Amino acid sequence: MTEQSEIFDRIVAGRRSLRAFLPQQADSATLEKVFSVAQQAPSNCNTQPWVTHVASGEKLESLRAEMPDRFMSGKFTMDFPYDGAYEGVYKERQYGAAQALYDSVGIAREDKAGRHDQFMRNFTFFDAPHVAFLFLPEPFGLREAADLGMYAQSVMLTLTAHGMGSCPQTALSFQADYVREQLDIPSGNKLIFGISFGYPDLDAPANACNTDRAGVADAVTFHS
Repeated sequence: MTEQSEIFDRIVAGRRSLRAFLPQQADSATLEKVFSVAQQAPSNCNTQPWVTHVASGEKLESLRAEMPDRFMSGKFTMDFPYDGAYEGVYKERQYGAAQALYDSVGIAREDKAGRHDQFMRNFTFFDAPHVAFLFLPEPFGLREAADLGMYAQSVMLTLTAHGMGSCPQTALSFQADYVREQLDIPSGNKLIFGISFGYPDLDAPANACNTDRAGVADAVTFHS
């Protein structure tokens, strides 16, 4: 194993969904570097079918102030259906991830109000100083969405390499029209999800949450 591979392995293993951040913003040069590196992500026929909008500062605070109330009042729109249902081992993993988070912040299973409050923190970006909204331009579909996923992973790994943390959030896609309106984004760009990010608060209980991963034998079959 080379030094380079060891570094990469640590970065991949070190990326987790973090849900508590320090108020310190990353400087513009660091943000430029992170998203420049992520542009090296692969895509079908090199189409690079992703459009990213990063909100910070006053623009982010405006979103943070309005999005929870909008969601609670039923003012939400989605560009892509959110109708998947998990079964079997996938449902078990979903429950396991939720339980790991609630255990880390001391929320009991029967505490519905506490779980609701924790969910609503999605719409305040877990106090992160930055959020990236990832859009797929029309008329792209499933194949290009996979490309966007590879780009998103590149963003999050690069953030980790620069000492930052992140949390990908499908919940942010529930406010697609509002995000487009506030950031002056053309209607032809469809919101897939958002990524809250910044320098993590390592002392926060939520950031002690760790989720299990299936073994290689559960996910990969080698043929020769």
